[in-house]
Amino acid sequence: MIKMVVFDMAGTTVNEHNVVYKTLHKAIQNAGYTVSYQQVLTEGAGKEKLQAIQDIMAKFYPDAAPAVITAIFEQFKTLLNNAYQTLQVTPHRGAEQVFAWLKKHQILVVLNTGYSQPVAQLLLQKLGWKEGIQYDALITASQVTNGRPMPDMINLAKAQFGIESAACIAKIGDSTVDIEEGINAGCGLNIGITTGAHTHEQLLQANPHFVIDNLLNLPALLQ
Repeated sequence: MIKMVVFDMAGTTVNEHNVVYKTLHKAIQNAGYTVSYQQVLTEGAGKEKLQAIQDIMAKFYPDAAPAVITAIFEQFKTLLNNAYQTLQVTPHRGAEQVFAWLKKHQILVVLNTGYSQPVAQLLLQKLGWKEGIQYDALITASQVTNGRPMPDMINLAKAQFGIESAACIAKIGDSTVDIEEGINAGCGLNIGITTGAHTHEQLLQANPHFVIDNLLNLPALLQ
């Protein structure tokens, strides 16, 4: 029986128009390195953002110095902060209805993200989502030692609520590393969703239990 659902934020529950990956792409291009937006999504989606930059550069520019990667990350944070001040953020279709359904059925709602705590909190503020109302906990990559695909964030949520077995947890996200995170944590249900970074075909490569196109499809998988 599922006792907790761990949701990714951007691309899964939060529609921020992929501004994070567009900004990541811009920061890398501004540093003089040519990568495509699709390559940024493929290599970086769902990860803690410094890790995403490191992985993208390791793939396409393995000789780039650590100082270059640090500089790209610093510019990315500045650009993203500027973009978020004016960005219109909305819930993905069905998110709030599904949260309400889960609460009605005494299933915990946890949000987790590769964002830092300040960025995640800014998104929640824009949405008007509050802990204890729409969701039960927020876990960010900045709170743990290892980001996705390692299971640290899910393990922290599990410990916070005293859940003995990850088999009672479902993980849902729009990138392959979301699914890998759930598998590495031993989650009983790992679900991909096509509303964000990766396509149906890309998500299937991570071996989820299900891939859905809409959050409103989720309750049926939990019954």
